[in-house]
Amino acid sequence: MKFDTLAVHAGYSPDPTTKSVAVPIYQTTSYAFDDTQHGADLFDLKVAGNIYTRIMNPTSDVLEQRIAALEGGIAALTVASGQAAITYAILTIAEAGDNIIATSTLYGGTYNLFAHTLPQYGITVRFIDAADPAAIAANTDERTKAVFCESIGNPLGNVVDFGALADAAHAQGLPLIVDNTVPTPYLTRPIEHGADIVIHSLTKYIGG
Repeated sequence: MKFDTLAVHAGYSPDPTTKSVAVPIYQTTSYAFDDTQHGADLFDLKVAGNIYTRIMNPTSDVLEQRIAALEGGIAALTVASGQAAITYAILTIAEAGDNIIATSTLYGGTYNLFAHTLPQYGITVRFIDAADPAAIAANTDERTKAVFCESIGNPLGNVVDFGALADAAHAQGLPLIVDNTVPTPYLTRPIEHGADIVIHSLTKYIGG
C-alpha cells in the first residue's frame, strides 16, 4: 500500500458486525479470560490477547501497527509521551553502570533526561558532535549500550547523517536509536538507513 493508504488504514480492518471503518476507542482497563488456563497462557505469552490496558489495548494496538507500517518497522509500542518513549528505549537496553552515546544537539527535555536524570539511575551519557561519527568508537567501552540521535535536531534544525552514525554504531556492536519526531516517516525513514529503533513524540507533526 502507498504511504497515504497506510496512514489511514494500516493496522485495522472494518468491523465485521457493524462494517465501521473508524477505529473504536476501547474505554476499558480490564479484559475477560475464557478460563484460568487462558489467563495463565496470556500472562505466559503463550497466546496472543489482552491482559490489562496499561500493557495493551485494542485501540492502541491499531496505532502501534500503523506507526510500524509507516516507519517500515517490525512492531511499535505507544506510551504516554515522547520522553517516556525515550526512557523506555534506554532503560530496556541499559542499566546502572552502563553508558550510552548521544549527539549533543537534542531537544531540551531529552538533553536534561540524559545529562541529569539518567545519571541518577547510574546510566551516564557521553555527548558527541553529530557531525563526527568517528567519535562513537572513541567513546565506546565494554559498558556502552546504544547510540542516540535526532534525525533533525529540535530546535536547531540540523540534519543528522544517521546513516553514517548507524554504520559507526554497528561497527561497535551498538544499536542506533533515532528520534524521528520532526521529519516523520513521510519525509525520512531511519530504518531504511540503518537505524534499529525509531522514536516519535506523536503530539507534534504526526498528530497535527
